[in-house]
Amino acid sequence: MYSQEEMKKFDTFAAIIARLRAPDGCPWDKEQTHQSLRENMLQECYEVLDALDTGEKEKLCEELGDLLLEIVLQAQIAKDNGEFDISDVVKGIAEKIVRRHPHIFGTKKAKTADEVQHNWEELKKQERKKDASVMESVPKHMPALAYALEIQKRAARVGFDWPDISGVIEKLTEEVKEYQEARNQKEKELEYGDLLFTLANIARREKIEPEAALREANMRFYRRFTRMEELCRERGTSFDKLSFDEQNALWEEAKRGVG
Repeated sequence: MYSQEEMKKFDTFAAIIARLRAPDGCPWDKEQTHQSLRENMLQECYEVLDALDTGEKEKLCEELGDLLLEIVLQAQIAKDNGEFDISDVVKGIAEKIVRRHPHIFGTKKAKTADEVQHNWEELKKQERKKDASVMESVPKHMPALAYALEIQKRAARVGFDWPDISGVIEKLTEEVKEYQEARNQKEKELEYGDLLFTLANIARREKIEPEAALREANMRFYRRFTRMEELCRERGTSFDKLSFDEQNALWEEAKRGVG
């Protein structure tokens, strides 16, 4: 139906999605709404992140395609509903990028990434509605750690920040003490949240992406734990029959083996 050259064109892909949503198109695709595809969009974003973490280029290419499918399908649903179409999406983001890069497409000067970031924030401020909070545009459904990082960045950009990281470290020590002194479950939950929030602040100051750091820690734990299970099978023992000290010794062995 389509040549290989045609398959490389964005317009061809948009036409394929439109065909799926046509009256005689795919029954499943025709039933979808903006809301029904929310989880699909989120899942594809996570799969793109996973591909970025593993560094697998072919997988990244494939997952970006899957994410593009979700974007174009949402735009086609909007077109079917008389809301907007994919050309409006492209036009809107193109205009925004040009507008927010006056040092490239205009006369403003910016020689460093920090200067670019400063100009970007000033332009965003001009675009915000009068009296709108700097926090207003941060999506509430972001993962909690990512949300914490973003609202802390917003606060720091308007000057609400410690002068250096030592203040944040002191705050972490304070939060640990408050957690230890919590008298009931509710207080523990509140103090635990403050601990995570402070750790996100440290990540911001140290230019660490907390979600990525936690994913990496999760995978390290996974690799080491499954290695412990392998060692137990090789030795004819059952992990859950080992004492805590024996399990810890096995953990150290697994760490040396798989990192």
